[in-house]
Amino acid sequence: MLVSSLVFSVSLAALSLGQQVGNYTSESHPRLSWQTCTRGGSCSTNSNGAVALDANWRWTHITGNYTNCYTGNTWNTTVCTSNAQCASQCAVEGANYQQTYGITTSGNALTLKFVTRGENTNIGSRVYLMASESKYQMFNVLNKEFTFDVDVSKLPCGLNGALYFVQMDEDGGMAKYSGNKAGAKYGTGYCDSQCPRDIKYINGEANSEGWTASPNDTNAGLGGFGTCCGEMDIWEANSISSAYTPHPCSTTNDGGQQRCTGQECNTPDRYGGLCDPDGCDFNAYRMGDRTYYGPGMTVDTNKKMTVVTQFITDNNSTTVIPHASTNFPGLLDPFDSITEKFCDDGKRAFNDATSFQKHGGLAHMGRSLARGHVLVLSIWDDHTAKMLWLDSSYPVDADPNVPRNRSWEPALPTLGNRRTSEANSPDAQVIFSNHQVWRHRPALTLAPPSHFPNPLSLPATPRQLEVTPPRPPPAPPPLFLRRLPPPLAQLKPSSVQCGGVGYSGPTQCAAGTTCTAINQFYSQCV
Repeated sequence: MLVSSLVFSVSLAALSLGQQVGNYTSESHPRLSWQTCTRGGSCSTNSNGAVALDANWRWTHITGNYTNCYTGNTWNTTVCTSNAQCASQCAVEGANYQQTYGITTSGNALTLKFVTRGENTNIGSRVYLMASESKYQMFNVLNKEFTFDVDVSKLPCGLNGALYFVQMDEDGGMAKYSGNKAGAKYGTGYCDSQCPRDIKYINGEANSEGWTASPNDTNAGLGGFGTCCGEMDIWEANSISSAYTPHPCSTTNDGGQQRCTGQECNTPDRYGGLCDPDGCDFNAYRMGDRTYYGPGMTVDTNKKMTVVTQFITDNNSTTVIPHASTNFPGLLDPFDSITEKFCDDGKRAFNDATSFQKHGGLAHMGRSLARGHVLVLSIWDDHTAKMLWLDSSYPVDADPNVPRNRSWEPALPTLGNRRTSEANSPDAQVIFSNHQVWRHRPALTLAPPSHFPNPLSLPATPRQLEVTPPRPPPAPPPLFLRRLPPPLAQLKPSSVQCGGVGYSGPTQCAAGTTCTAINQFYSQCV
């Protein structure tokens, strides 16, 4: 009898080994419709689309018990002390999307709130577009267009409303890792080019061994493992700044998800790991166009806008991404696209690390996208760099004479502080809507980027354009979406360049303004 009981107990342990699912809150994914469209302009609505919350935000507790396995920013060592033990004894729970996490949908619109106060206070969120109850929607966007509307009018600097693609597994790793009992339904399997180590479960196991609580984030910490994969940032933005960035990874399956440890996770050498952490970014303000994006500017962030990204390939190996033009005469050509030459010249001009090139550049990014990516939508603040890389001077000790390091204003480096952001921006939110995938017209018939004097746009691994006001669905975008700059007389007096190294345009300023040197490369009427 004793032997039988022992065998029975061992069998139970074997069956429960792995990441478990709770049963206190049923998981009901909020519906989010999206469309696929043809060249001729007809669109088909995917009304069964939905979003799933990332597992990292979910309540983790003892299976069949209300005791927390993870509280604040630490694992409960009285419950489990190893990755395998925590996975076998702990479960991730279903989510109350609106009440707990501030996530709501209405038709084709998704609203993500930054701070949600209830029984506990939730900060930020990350969700994935679903194809079914248990699988993520996979996108192969090469030679297609991806469009969406976005409203960042209530998203101040220091915060980030992001829309991007990552090479996650379709089922969240459930088939690949037998320990993963939760899968895509519960938002498992996340990875990106930063090889994040703050993920609580990776490859069906807990990440509790070696976990260190964050000194400045009451909800997060770092474990012994990270999770890496290729990442294409279509939109990282707030109402002040925006950027788009391809990040290739030298992981399995041309950038597929891979667990890392030690130096593989870019630690301690930031550029010695499996992925390119910096990417080849294009931020219009940092690239010298100071009047392109922001409240009341060419792309007016007080209004909702439509972002159109054309994923143009050349023999399925190179991706081209147009944007506002660089404005560093004598230092860089006037690039309005992310090309291999832009990336090479930019890294050289700004003395940046060449990690992007090391990991295969745009050619590798194209191969990664061809494998299929998951769409991620999130709102977050940055505990490590305070989002300074997006909307301020970064690194903080950067040479101020390098033009791309200049800040919006001297006080900005203090605005990314987490506590300040939460206290000052309790109503911050981002709204993404009207997501569409178009069968793109043949890429090689498109005019080269130089045919767009000042394309009102943004990026992608192709050609990305922004339009205000938003394009009404489901009308197809024109072949060349562009917006010419307003006549000089209509420009604000303070928005006119008047000098700088290599500049050959007008040097006269309107009455009441003076030509003021911002740095050696750029002078502006102020």
